[in-house]
Amino acid sequence: MNALRHRVLTALALNRTPGFTFAGNFLGVRFAESSPRGARVEMDHGAHSDDGAGQTDPSAICLLADVAMATAVRALLSPEQRLATVSMSLQFTGAPLAGALESRGECQQFVDGSDSRQGLCSVSLHANGQLALFGTGAFMVMNPPLGTTMHPIVSAVHAGATPLAEHALDTREALILARAEQALCAAGDNEGFLRHFWGFLPEATADGAHCVTPNGPHLGNRVGHLQGGLQLGMALATAGAALPRDWAVSGISACFLSAGEGSHIRADARLEHRGRNTAVVRTVLSGKDGRRVLVADTTHLRRG
Repeated sequence: MNALRHRVLTALALNRTPGFTFAGNFLGVRFAESSPRGARVEMDHGAHSDDGAGQTDPSAICLLADVAMATAVRALLSPEQRLATVSMSLQFTGAPLAGALESRGECQQFVDGSDSRQGLCSVSLHANGQLALFGTGAFMVMNPPLGTTMHPIVSAVHAGATPLAEHALDTREALILARAEQALCAAGDNEGFLRHFWGFLPEATADGAHCVTPNGPHLGNRVGHLQGGLQLGMALATAGAALPRDWAVSGISACFLSAGEGSHIRADARLEHRGRNTAVVRTVLSGKDGRRVLVADTTHLRRG
């Protein structure tokens, strides 16, 4: 069996235990520490998360940073409560996003004097022991949708896990496997599987770039909406396509406006500034009925 296909089936097996998302189970996110002092979260690195150039796909990096901060907040809550990402800012140091990945999140405090309860967080992420990014985020405490039960988050440990047999897949699981098979065919030998699996395949336009991807359970958070870290990853991918390949993203700052709902999610990036060495791109994600989901500003540096 193809190793990536095997991983998808194993992630589907792990996903039958409530408490996490398919994306987290597929990427192999593990909760090494979760306490009121903060959270330490690790993630597997391999062909399943490779960007095709030997580094981890940025969308997976964004998911890991998001999960680390959210986990730090959840350590201060009861299991039945859920979180919604309000804002997130990440600064990349330029260190290679390769090898062992570890992200540390800390909940600094809750916002005072507000009707809503929001946890304010910081995050750092190391790749092969080097600081690769740091940032901040805000997360609103919410009740789950009616009829939805939240469960404690569990680690995605692939070692020793038995993949699901294909004949045992339900309709939802079969759709995820079919999506993976399409991505395997499209990726070939030289392009990252993950960007095809997520559907983050932007195209340049006259003044920026755009991307449209089918929304579904392979991208969903614990209540079925497009996961916050993956929203950030889609914005990063689309913003990057607005510039030539000799530019690299250096940071992203995003506001989350509404739930990532709808059969498709669209990202539209517009080049706001391009100087000799720096550039700025604004990207808007929209979903159901054209409703805006996220607005992100990215900064970019010309590679040396």
